Amino acid sequence: MNSMTFLVSTVFDLYIMIVILRVWLQMARADFYNPFSQFVVKATQPVVAPLRRLIPSIGNLDLATVLFAYALSVLKFICLILISNGSLVFNVSFLFFGALALIKAAGGLLFWILLIRAILSWVSQGRSPVEYVMMQLTEPMLAPIRRILPAMGGFDFSLLVLFLILQFANYLMGDIFGPIWYQL
Repeated sequence: MNSMTFLVSTVFDLYIMIVILRVWLQMARADFYNPFSQFVVKATQPVVAPLRRLIPSIGNLDLATVLFAYALSVLKFICLILISNGSLVFNVSFLFFGALALIKAAGGLLFWILLIRAILSWVSQGRSPVEYVMMQLTEPMLAPIRRILPAMGGFDFSLLVLFLILQFANYLMGDIFGPIWYQL
């Protein structure tokens, strides 16, 4: 059962992150002609396009895509329960756990985007189109940290500070919600 749980969780997490990334790209007004952005749009368009005709956006927030990501999170939780128990009795708490899973996926996505940006900054040094999109996504979070934290010998520690904040938030959520947070 652990192998199936791992497989189902990984597939759902990856696609949920792609869907969240689409919302994030729209909110950050990132370059949609970038190859990375085009991949995200093409991977989500078959489901999101019909939903967008039914569910309107609220300002910059693409509500159809957010609800799709939420539905995937609830479905992930239901699938994991089916795998572990073999049966399912629907409970309203599934909706709450789906919201928690969505929040955790958004935090995980932020972690991976920051890590990829850090690695690309060492390798491509600003010449990669993927790095440009990563910069557009993360710069609004890193700029306030840079204003507070002075530059230290040419090293940018704002990424490290944001990693620490993310780790603290992860532990805080674990303290608030208990072991279920780490199982999502």
